[in-house]
Amino acid sequence: MSVYDYSALTIKGEEVSLEQYKGNVLLIVNTATNCGFAPQFDGLQELYESYKDQKFAVLGFPSNQFMNQEPRSESEIEQHCRLNYGIDFPMFGKVDVKGPNAHPLFEYLTNNAPGVLTKQVKWNFTKFLVDASGHVVNRYAPQTKPEQIKEDIEKLLSNA
Repeated sequence: MSVYDYSALTIKGEEVSLEQYKGNVLLIVNTATNCGFAPQFDGLQELYESYKDQKFAVLGFPSNQFMNQEPRSESEIEQHCRLNYGIDFPMFGKVDVKGPNAHPLFEYLTNNAPGVLTKQVKWNFTKFLVDASGHVVNRYAPQTKPEQIKEDIEKLLSNA
């Protein structure tokens, strides 16, 4: 199994297979526009712009599971992210990232990169780094800023 075995709805409601990212290094992040970590959108966009031509992508998955910090509809999320942060990396529809209705992709991610104390995602802006083969290589806490992940991304890109 790898992330390529999953599909998800884009923020526009179109189902896509993550197989389209085969051969890319990925940073998969659960997001929320009303979260105190939302300024990390800037850093995520900078990573995407810096490395997208080297087979790298950031994939954003909004979730409203943490203190209702993502109350917006998909179209409102897309507009907010574009206008406030200049986001043009792929964003997906709102998903559950933990619990009985967790999206299968997040079940895979958390099973392969469990967190401290629990394998569940504990808060918005948890980040999963995936190598070019589709396997999870690291999990980062919400407090980890995107720029702190640069070295790990570069290492994976040099091995891809």
